[in-house]
Parts: sequence; C-alpha cells; structure tokens
Amino acid sequence: MSSNPNDNPPIVLTFAATDPTSGAGLQADILTISSMGCHPLSVVTAVTVQDTGGVDDVLAMDSEWVTDQARAVLEDMPVAAFKIGLLGSVENIAAIAEVISDYPDIPLVFDPVLASGRGDELANEDMIDAMRELLLPQTTILTPNSLEARRLAQDEDNEEDNPDLAECAKRIILLGCEYVLVTGTHENTPKVVNTLYGEQGRVRMDNWPRLPGIYHGSGCTLASAIAALLASGLTMTEAIKEAQEYTWQALKYGFRPGMGQHIPDRLFWAREEEIPDDDESSTRH
Repeated sequence: MSSNPNDNPPIVLTFAATDPTSGAGLQADILTISSMGCHPLSVVTAVTVQDTGGVDDVLAMDSEWVTDQARAVLEDMPVAAFKIGLLGSVENIAAIAEVISDYPDIPLVFDPVLASGRGDELANEDMIDAMRELLLPQTTILTPNSLEARRLAQDEDNEEDNPDLAECAKRIILLGCEYVLVTGTHENTPKVVNTLYGEQGRVRMDNWPRLPGIYHGSGCTLASAIAALLASGLTMTEAIKEAQEYTWQALKYGFRPGMGQHIPDRLFWAREEEIPDDDESSTRH
C-alpha cells in the first residue's frame, strides 16, 4: 500500500436502494467497490423491506433528495465511475439522468434492476420507458440478465415480438448504450454464458460453470466490480474479464445466512482459509 497520503483510491458513486440483508443493493455495491480497492460514495434512491427470500416493499426517495445527495458529493470529490442500480421511480430516473449529464466523460455502469430474484416487480412500464429515453443514451455499459434484456428490448406494440439475445443487445445499443453485457444465469444452458456486445456486434463470450443454489445480489456485484475496475483505469474488455472472475469467486464462496437465497462473499479473498489455485474458472471464445 502506498504511503503517499495524496495517492487516493479511485472513487465510484453508486445510485441504489438499500437492502437490509446486504445481499444486494446499496450495501452490496459498497462491499464490492471497497473489495476492488476503490472508495465508494452512495446515493440512496429507495429504502426496501426485504430479506433473503425477496422484496416486500419499496419506498422511493423524493427525487430532490436524490439530486441533493449526488450534487453534494460530486461538488466535493472527484468521481471516476458511476454505477446505477434500483431507481425507485420515474422522477428519480429523470433526476439521475440530469445529474450525470453534467459528467459525460465519466463511465456509467447501469444494472437495470427490474425484478427481484423471487420475481417481485421493481420497475413498471413507465420506469422502463424512462430508462430507455433518459439513461440508456448516457450508459457506457448495461449489465442486464437475459430476462431484463428481453424486457428492455421488446416491442410493446407487437405481442408476438420475441427477439433473441443478440437482437436484444442490438436494439439496446441503438438506443444509445455503448456496450451491453447480457448475463445468462436465467438461460437453460449447461454453463452460464455471458456475452458482451458493442456497436459492431459480439465482442466476447465467457462460459462459467453453474454453481448450485440461488444467489442474491450477483448482478449488483458484477456491475459494481466493472465500475470499480473502469475507475481504476482498465479497458472495457479487461474490466469485463476481471469483474466476471471476481463475481464468480464471490458466488462460489457465498453463504446462506437466512432461509432464502445465498449471499455472495465479496470479501472471500480476506478469509484465513486459502483458496486453491486450481479452481476452474471460465472458458472464453
């Protein structure tokens, strides 16, 4: 560790809702960003009532409070990356879009939280429309799971519209997003296939061994890790590679503290128990 007091860690600002379990949401972002060697700043977009089983209620913050939280820290400290999670309301989406529009050179990682792992609805159609119109044009990389990608890309006027994931990514990029990383946890495949798309199509594909159990906060972990790595100066492809490695290990060493889903161990590397060097990781194409 550097002894130079002016050699500060990169700073990442996350906009997210609280999660009392620390499995997902704001607390998960803070844990991940810190674990990746960055300093987290946080703006509360909503307060949730939830346990490891699912979300029971969501109370969105007043949009002026969201704006004031963000402006206060942005005017005080230099931010190297933004991360966005659960937003809470259309008004909050508009407020955040306005704030980040003043910082076009700062990479924005957007994890579009549309539903909980149990399937609890966390974003209605008006919010999804606002995401498409206001946030996606400013997004450096979107990290939807396959269900979220389909919902964001679906043609609402065509009930029979059923695009494949490559087409979903293409449509999302046409809305202004620079990259889309579609994660395949919800797909019926032997391994989890995560695919990064850019303007020219597929950039990389990573295949990961499926782990037993259901995990709470895997998407938050991946998106926050990408944001931290971009803030640290890595290229997009480097950040995608390392963030997936980190997330897979956090899931592998996850634990089940309650009666519901497992929680990723974002500090797995800090445990006294040695992690074997021969762990199977991904295969890339």
